[in-house]
Amino acid sequence: MKAAALQMTSGPDVPANLAQARLLLEEARAADAVLAVLPENFAFMGMHDADKRAVGEAEGSGPIQDFLAETAQHLKLWVIAGTVPLRIAGDARVAAASLVYDAAGECVARYDKIHLFDVEIPERAESYRESANMAPGKTPRVIDTPIGRVGLAVCYDVRFPELFRDLGAQGAQVFVLPSAFTAPTGRAHWETLLRARAIENLCYMIAPAQSGFHPNGRETFGDSMIVDHWGRILARLPRGRGCVSAEIDLGRQAEVRKSFPALLHRVL
Repeated sequence: MKAAALQMTSGPDVPANLAQARLLLEEARAADAVLAVLPENFAFMGMHDADKRAVGEAEGSGPIQDFLAETAQHLKLWVIAGTVPLRIAGDARVAAASLVYDAAGECVARYDKIHLFDVEIPERAESYRESANMAPGKTPRVIDTPIGRVGLAVCYDVRFPELFRDLGAQGAQVFVLPSAFTAPTGRAHWETLLRARAIENLCYMIAPAQSGFHPNGRETFGDSMIVDHWGRILARLPRGRGCVSAEIDLGRQAEVRKSFPALLHRVL
């Protein structure tokens, strides 16, 4: 089965972002992908971090979720929707929810980003406080899809290998990591982290990203990638908007896991 990673440069105009996403999803389907993954913040990247509160939707209802359901059904394509800002009862903040839609347009899974990006970039005048406007998730999530058992994660989660061990223990064969990595941290660590999480868990990694300069002045790193269970980069898009795809070969993965049983050798 073939999967696709979609790279975008999103801004504060939701309809324009959704139109961009639609074209890329159509491109993925034309490439015979059965599942496509959108990047973090695909539908909205505001001028200010607090702006996402204003576009937050109730779970199951809203323009962004309606678009995802309709598009997945029309294209007969599984869609993992990077992150969608969803309102939370009793909290002014929103969840960064990664939603999974099947080829019939049904939302079959939700994962809320667990690790929030509250950092100052070393040697740069850049700081981020995601927790000021987003509430963290608590529960790792794995879902059955046509390309195998998929473990859901988002961006900053990649720096926490214990999350991916948990996903692996739940039977994950493929990880997805929709992201909006900063340019400095992307240059330093993006490829290394993706390949490390794939190698140490003998899992595929599908990592779509935001790329380029956004209307709010932020620069994201891009370099969307699909990495196999041995750490080989099967497809990548360094910059710009676009779609990359690759075959997910679960048979070969099973053979490697059997002949190189590192996952069975864990002691701690």
